[in-house]
Amino acid sequence: MIDLSTNYMGLKLKNPIVASSSYLWEDSKNIKKAEKSGAAAVVLHSLFEEQLEIEQEELNKFLLQGTESYAEAITYFPEIKEFKFAPDEYVELIKEVKSNSEIPIIGSLNGVSDGGWIKYAKKIEDAGADALELNIYFIPTDISLNSEKIEENYSNLVKSVKQKIKIPLAVKLSPYFTSTPHFLKSIEKAGADAFVIFNRFYQPDIDTQNLEIKPNLVLSTSEELRLRLRWAAIMYGKVNPDIAITGGVHTGNDVIKTIMAGAKVSMMTSALIKNEIEHITKVLSEINEWLLMNDYKSIKSIHGLMSQEKVLEPSAYERANYMKTLGSYK
Repeated sequence: MIDLSTNYMGLKLKNPIVASSSYLWEDSKNIKKAEKSGAAAVVLHSLFEEQLEIEQEELNKFLLQGTESYAEAITYFPEIKEFKFAPDEYVELIKEVKSNSEIPIIGSLNGVSDGGWIKYAKKIEDAGADALELNIYFIPTDISLNSEKIEENYSNLVKSVKQKIKIPLAVKLSPYFTSTPHFLKSIEKAGADAFVIFNRFYQPDIDTQNLEIKPNLVLSTSEELRLRLRWAAIMYGKVNPDIAITGGVHTGNDVIKTIMAGAKVSMMTSALIKNEIEHITKVLSEINEWLLMNDYKSIKSIHGLMSQEKVLEPSAYERANYMKTLGSYK
């Protein structure tokens, strides 16, 4: 019998597959379906900061700065009514789901400033969430704002939330920092219990026919996993918080790679949207089959096996890999 159990932020999980944040979890029936399909935990869809404090002066100033020159820009900021869940309804959903689920339920907050995060982080905890994920999605466009200040703001936000809650705190981050190892260490000091790497950078497209900027969401593929594998492998053993990989996890083989790189869990969204929620069952079967064929008794036995500190050629994750990759194209 293969043991797929793992531990993420102190939560005991039956396997490493976590259904990550998406619109699918707005329906409690889908959460139950994910549980029956084998998901070890579910990260609920995000509660956006804009939903919490849309009229807050600080947030409005941050969001609208510079847009007065572009009248149409205001239309890109959604009205609260466009969100299906208001903050209090989100809290009620957590209560409902927790009363019917046997797997951990992780709340999710998405934003850029202190705003209403602190208050609702506590409400999410009180509603029964087993952990909280902060999805910090910030695009710096102010040329006077340097990288040091941006990283300081991240750390302060994590510290502010961590001080108000007792449940584990995961921080979902983008890969676009000058020194990722140094930055992750500062987030660790601020109180993070886990790093979720990485947030996908959603980019608008240009409609050349109608001369419009259009939102454009493209689901991930397994190719996107490489960036995550690299940084998980480099950071394994260098930071204390657990590592979760999200973005590009579609198959059992993808999950095996993430665990070998050093992640404790693999998070899936696009794969479930493409293949439906029951796809989790297939992925679990593929994981079991691989471990059995390669004579591993548990998922823990391969944790960090291909991390930088354990492979024979650690430089493979550094510049040497860049040179070798270019040469391999011949």
